[in-house]
Amino acid sequence: MTQITDWLRAKAHGFNHLSNEEVSAISDFSLLWALFESRLLNTEGSARSISDMVDDWQKDGTLDAPSFDPELGYFRQRYFANGAFTGHFDHLHLRKNDQEPLIRAVIDGSDNDPRDRVAAVLIIILRYRNNLFHGVKWQYKLAGQLGNFTAANTALMKVLDRHGALLEG
Repeated sequence: MTQITDWLRAKAHGFNHLSNEEVSAISDFSLLWALFESRLLNTEGSARSISDMVDDWQKDGTLDAPSFDPELGYFRQRYFANGAFTGHFDHLHLRKNDQEPLIRAVIDGSDNDPRDRVAAVLIIILRYRNNLFHGVKWQYKLAGQLGNFTAANTALMKVLDRHGALLEG
């Protein structure tokens, strides 16, 4: 672990209860998100910019929605169970511009359009970003987030591998 991680374990309430795997997943997410936002969203991370990007992929035939099925499956299980949205769904803290009706329809399975599925996965990840970087996740002491950040990291790597122009600088 790093000096910063040691400091956080000593000073930030709840951080000392996180496993090394949880700390790594959260740290990795920060780096992956920054690269994703830089390379694919022109440093303008928003639900609108994500939707526009996904629309472009659909138009040029590079959407590949099935590759996100594992992450979508995780989000559906986490946020919808027994015919109802779970308490975790409210903790996404979706804002007015985050296309909540689309997210709900994809999560409850009533919308299986490939474009909408990919957009929903990436908008949920945007909410993880906002909730982490604006402190909401710290209110829960970052507990119970390993699955969230593991799914997010996997999806971001898929997007970056396919669309990130990683070798261009």
